Amino acid sequence: MDSLLLEPTLYTIKGMAILDNDGNRILAKYYNPSTFPTAKEQRAFEKNLFNKTHRANAEIIMLDGLTCVYKSNVDLFFYVMGSSHENELILMSVLQCLFDSVNQILRKNVEKRNVMENLDIVMLAMDEICDGGIILEADPISVMQRVAVRTDDIPLGEQTVAQVFQTAKEQLKWSLLK
Repeated sequence: MDSLLLEPTLYTIKGMAILDNDGNRILAKYYNPSTFPTAKEQRAFEKNLFNKTHRANAEIIMLDGLTCVYKSNVDLFFYVMGSSHENELILMSVLQCLFDSVNQILRKNVEKRNVMENLDIVMLAMDEICDGGIILEADPISVMQRVAVRTDDIPLGEQTVAQVFQTAKEQLKWSLLK
């Protein structure tokens, strides 16, 4: 039976999560329903994971039979989980792709408020990286090209009010920073 568990499979990712400084979920996706079948179990695992990692200097931890790689930035923690026999380098490449994609989406301003404001695009990026536990993309540039919202290319008359305000806000911010 153990040999069946160790056979190569495309289903390498068990879950991905973004938590805030208090260990609360910003965004999480679990791809194996047998690992954490209920939201209550998922949140308990996330709290335990956060408590073990928020003060640590490492990048990897084994917890509840899962290999978890993580990265922190300002007030966010990024996690990618795989099975206990999964290759850590593959998990790290997915984590790095997730972080770099979010970093580019948010224009290098990765913090909780910005992630919440752009949650739809961050979720789309997460879906482009992994689908059902199968890694689709590990290149952040390719992920960005797929999820990019280009308001510059859309004529002003066809933009939504929110897009116009966002463009104006960005132009004002850059003019003040110069």
